[in-house]
Amino acid sequence: MNAHRRRQVWSRANYRCEYCQLHQDDEPYYRFHVEHITSKQHGGGDGLANLALACHHCNRHKGTNLSSIDPRTGNVVTLFHPRRQRWDRHFRRLGGRVVGRTQCGRATVALLCMNMRDRVEIRNVVG
Repeated sequence: MNAHRRRQVWSRANYRCEYCQLHQDDEPYYRFHVEHITSKQHGGGDGLANLALACHHCNRHKGTNLSSIDPRTGNVVTLFHPRRQRWDRHFRRLGGRVVGRTQCGRATVALLCMNMRDRVEIRNVVG
């Protein structure tokens, strides 16, 4: 993936993790990643439609996963897809916490461990 494509992804995301919505300026330890929504292992490519900006934390927890289990229903559901779905349809903020509104949102919050204490504290500080 070339530098121009990476800049496009960063700009489109407004320097925010497209999963937890944390801004790069608010991440004290790691630079964000341009990640494959559908990993190359599962046939995903380097096109803009398959790329998202993710903080180190979300990217590390997501890995190559395409689905997870909704903790409320126990159903296996697909994870949030930043190119095909709207963030505010599947999530909302409650203070520093990210809360899933849908099965997809709840499964994504759980798998990506979005509400670990340090992540919540960062979001509480930055609003």
